[in-house]
Amino acid sequence: PSQKEPGPPGPRPFPVVGNLLQLDLKQPYNTLMEYSKQYGSVFTVWLGPKKVVVLAGYKTVKEGLVDNADPQQVRFLLCPGVVWSNHEPWRELRRFTMTNLRDYGMGKRACEDKITEEAQYLCNVFKNFKGKPLDTTQPMNQAVSNIICSMVYGSRFEYDDPKFVTLVSDANRIMRIGGSPSVQIYNMFPWLGRLVPKRNELIKLKEKNENQNRQFFKNLRETLNPQMCRGFVDSFLVRQKKVRLTEERVPDSPFDEDNLLQTALQLFAAGTETTATTLRWGLLIMAKYPHLQDQVREEISRVIGSRQVLTEDRKDLPFTDAVIHETQRIANIVPMGLPHRTSQDITFQGHFIKKGTTVFPLLTSVLYDESQWEKPHSFHPAHFLDKDGKFVKRNAFMPFSAGRRICLGEGLARMELFIFFVTLMQRFRFTAPPGVSEEELELVPRVGLSLNPTAHELCAVPCL
Repeated sequence: PSQKEPGPPGPRPFPVVGNLLQLDLKQPYNTLMEYSKQYGSVFTVWLGPKKVVVLAGYKTVKEGLVDNADPQQVRFLLCPGVVWSNHEPWRELRRFTMTNLRDYGMGKRACEDKITEEAQYLCNVFKNFKGKPLDTTQPMNQAVSNIICSMVYGSRFEYDDPKFVTLVSDANRIMRIGGSPSVQIYNMFPWLGRLVPKRNELIKLKEKNENQNRQFFKNLRETLNPQMCRGFVDSFLVRQKKVRLTEERVPDSPFDEDNLLQTALQLFAAGTETTATTLRWGLLIMAKYPHLQDQVREEISRVIGSRQVLTEDRKDLPFTDAVIHETQRIANIVPMGLPHRTSQDITFQGHFIKKGTTVFPLLTSVLYDESQWEKPHSFHPAHFLDKDGKFVKRNAFMPFSAGRRICLGEGLARMELFIFFVTLMQRFRFTAPPGVSEEELELVPRVGLSLNPTAHELCAVPCL
């Protein structure tokens, strides 16, 4: 920037690599948190040749995402679809996606019944272990994934269906590799190409995933009945047909094959990974802090007993609800938020930011903001309770981001987290495996596009 237009301050970059040598690429959000203490709540870092403005702290992130003009999403190794599109095609695609997901039950009683049914399947898997140690990753991912599958494809899968096992484990691997240091470096220096081994694996996995989805679409297309749509893909195919009949009048329509494929993949990934990961954090935290697990299980037993939980029970389970919210806050699943881009030149908090600049809303800095939370770095359910033990909302609770680009599955995720968590707490007591103490259960995330717990096993001891 010229002298007349000072950009936000930041650490001095090196030629070509920018600030990469100063960043911890495994946990870049931690370095950015340190920078915010040094340079303030709006600062610049250079990721290789790419300039990025970082927003830190609740007030600044809220002002950037909620109070300012329409931000755009930034594409890296990713493609179009409802997450990464911009301008009018994005608005139209998002509207269509939201409407159809609601039609297929998102946030409604029909969806609640699906989650309840899926929770029973998950309990059966856990029960088969008879209290022996298990890794919760695969069954949890499959259970949560089946909810979004029933909305997107129109049906759920059996847990031992080889296609489904592959789909879920590949999606999990994509999320892990996508956040690895080598792929982040590839995003900054695409000319490195094949020299980045994980980039090659990621591209192969993505191609495999895309081909499997194309096969699903082919089967759905062959059995399509426009009067009886089974899920989001059917509705998209029907809309696509209409658009083709009026193509000349709709030159910029987002209803093409690429957007269908990428939106289905994004809904599948977003609808599986974050919710399943949050639930796994929740069970790990309950095993680590048995006194809190006792309080949750006592409240559930007292209020609903052994009957099936309903979404409307949430208001009568304030402590359980506070534990779920605090799990989302402390787990900090998407620490950097999704990258945005300024849609015009702006002056923000006295700093000039050019149109087209990449902006990271640092969600970690909101969820751990010391001015907003009494004990930001501890698991403290009282953050969400008043002095009478009633549940209270907190403005700085932003795990789904905020503003016009807020996660479109927030309502679904909230319902899933509540029903799955309460059902599991009703049926099982979760403990550390034999020979492992509660202190040894580590609340340390492993690297990936979202923050998963480090690999661990738990015992699900049946109670009902």
